[in-house]
Amino acid sequence: MAKLTVVGSSNTDMVIKTPRFPLPGETIIGGDFFMFPGGKGGNQAVAAARMGGEVCFICCLGDDVFGKQSLDGYNNENIDTSGVLIVQDSPSGVALITVNAQAENEIVVASGANNSLSAEHLRANRSKIEGTKLVLTQLETPLESVAELASLCRNTNIPLIINPAPAQALPDDVLDGLFLITPNETETQILTGIEVNDKDSSIRAASALLSKGVENVIITMGKKGAFFMNKEEAFTVEPPKVEAVDTTAAGDVFNGALAVCLAEEMPWKDSIDLASRAAAVSVTRMGAQASAPYKKEVI
Repeated sequence: MAKLTVVGSSNTDMVIKTPRFPLPGETIIGGDFFMFPGGKGGNQAVAAARMGGEVCFICCLGDDVFGKQSLDGYNNENIDTSGVLIVQDSPSGVALITVNAQAENEIVVASGANNSLSAEHLRANRSKIEGTKLVLTQLETPLESVAELASLCRNTNIPLIINPAPAQALPDDVLDGLFLITPNETETQILTGIEVNDKDSSIRAASALLSKGVENVIITMGKKGAFFMNKEEAFTVEPPKVEAVDTTAAGDVFNGALAVCLAEEMPWKDSIDLASRAAAVSVTRMGAQASAPYKKEVI
């Protein structure tokens, strides 16, 4: 079983299905309401665990009902939660999500306790990070903690994957020596200034990231597939065609599944293909963590 560590956010998602998104200042009557465990870090940890990884999750939760529910959920997924910090004076993170009839979503996040994920907390859990095959993180926690994690992994030769979402620019010292970055088209443009809309622009954008010291780049493009590039090769993996219901955690499921495949030392193309299929299964279901498939379903 591949041992990996996920560092990142944990939220409770409150979801309303609606025929269309409201205009500014407009109130509309929606449909079904759901409440799911979420947060990009939590989603990726659960996705990795369900794909067969031995997962340690480092995050911060509030001392409230949402935090207790989240912690119980991670323990039920057989995730190592010894790196979870309960923050006494902050609420757990929440996300308000609307999903329209085309399965598109709009999300607003109140980070809460996620803002307490500090460099100090990471240093306190250094042994968990050093004892793992690979580390996966995102950008829903303070950038200072991401920079500390990048430095820690670089100094101990632990491969680090950064899923740069929500989209924001990253300092060059975070990118230099990074094992893998997995932006979507929007995130790629923010990181490189290059609009990705075809193979040529994908190559230019990936090359820009490689020139900053990133070892491997995967640009995820939804229905158009995932483009991979490093110094040796470049290719696109096409995803399976499915009828989408809710795309909320598709990227998180992709990254969690991908991390397990890479920790198991599967080839790049096979890893991306399996991760793409896991993401495809997830969009046929409502919810974030709830939509993550088990490995047997993907295979």
